[in-house]
Amino acid sequence: REAPEAGGRREQLSVRKLRVVLFALCCGTEQAAEHFRDPQRRIRRWLRRFQALQQDSSTCPEGKYLSLEAEEKLAEWVLTQREQQLPVNEESLFQKATKLGRSLEGGFEISYEWAVRFMLRHKLSTQARRAVAHPLPKELEDGASCFLEFVQRQIHTQELPLAMVAAMDEVSFFLDMEVLSSEDRKENALQTVGAGEPWCEVLLTALADGSLLPALVLYRGRLRQPASLPDCILLEAREEGYGDEEAMEVWASRVWRKHAACRGGKAMLVLDCHRSHLSEEVLALLSSCSTLPAVVPAGCSSKIQPLDVCIKRTVKNFLHKKWKEQAKEMLLLDCDSDILLQLVLCWLAEVLEVISDSPELVQQSFLVASVLPGPDGTANSPARNADMQEELICSLEEQLKLGQEEE
Repeated sequence: REAPEAGGRREQLSVRKLRVVLFALCCGTEQAAEHFRDPQRRIRRWLRRFQALQQDSSTCPEGKYLSLEAEEKLAEWVLTQREQQLPVNEESLFQKATKLGRSLEGGFEISYEWAVRFMLRHKLSTQARRAVAHPLPKELEDGASCFLEFVQRQIHTQELPLAMVAAMDEVSFFLDMEVLSSEDRKENALQTVGAGEPWCEVLLTALADGSLLPALVLYRGRLRQPASLPDCILLEAREEGYGDEEAMEVWASRVWRKHAACRGGKAMLVLDCHRSHLSEEVLALLSSCSTLPAVVPAGCSSKIQPLDVCIKRTVKNFLHKKWKEQAKEMLLLDCDSDILLQLVLCWLAEVLEVISDSPELVQQSFLVASVLPGPDGTANSPARNADMQEELICSLEEQLKLGQEEE
């Protein structure tokens, strides 16, 4: 039980509570609840209490902390790590912050309180539903503005139809066989963050007219029997997997070239700046389809990549939820990789069907990301875009019955 607050004053959070809150900001409240065995509502209450304490006191705790410039570099690092589905956690955050603080005389005084303040000050929670209104670090903000100006100008001057303005992005899934074969916590075996080779990758493509192209799934393994596939999914399997550049080449040839050939004319493709997207082979494939790559600057995807606004996070959350349910209902130990893949394909088809039945949701994602101007030809205000983003996320989660919405 928590001690009552003396004299109506809010007490500072203990180190243990701050550590749980930091974990929630880095990885999500659900994961924090699983890791520390604390209810989500309690963790959210601790977070609200810390925010209230911040508002009550404008002063920072004494000590040697990072400069604003160093903090902005750290915020850029967090955003870029997440774009690449690399882990951002207590260990990696403290390690990066310590490197940036080496120039401080006497060293950098790191603490959980400082780390939570940093995450909140730069609005870096993984569960932000209004991220498009959050200011990025200045360098990133300038890059995002230049990108959007370029994209909107090209769409206008090239007179690109909405069906030829696309956004593409990957979702990687990592399967931990050691956790899968353990006695408990099997629900943690499938993750969307990892540093090794992914078990499978899903390449999603959305069009500004509100439609989705087939999702390409690249599976690292050998299929012993053909998988049952709906029309909305294409599957490629190879025992050694696919390198980053190979993955893009397969996507360009199997998904994008077919669409571009059917429609004809010029096109634009919004994609992040991962090196695999910019290889000579990929650029040549896009050029052969008269497609101009519009490369989102590093760290800016949370605001200006249409798939990041709503769709990607919901796909990941839905598959994670279905996996957890499955882990509780059956002995995953008895499942080989082929069966697990078939389950994931079924769940992916389920979520893609719901998204495909809501073309207005897909189209509004391009508006909210400001890739398309508003209906009257001018961009929406950040507050209006944030309202729309929150509405999109809530609508899609409600359709998918994702349960209690996290704050």
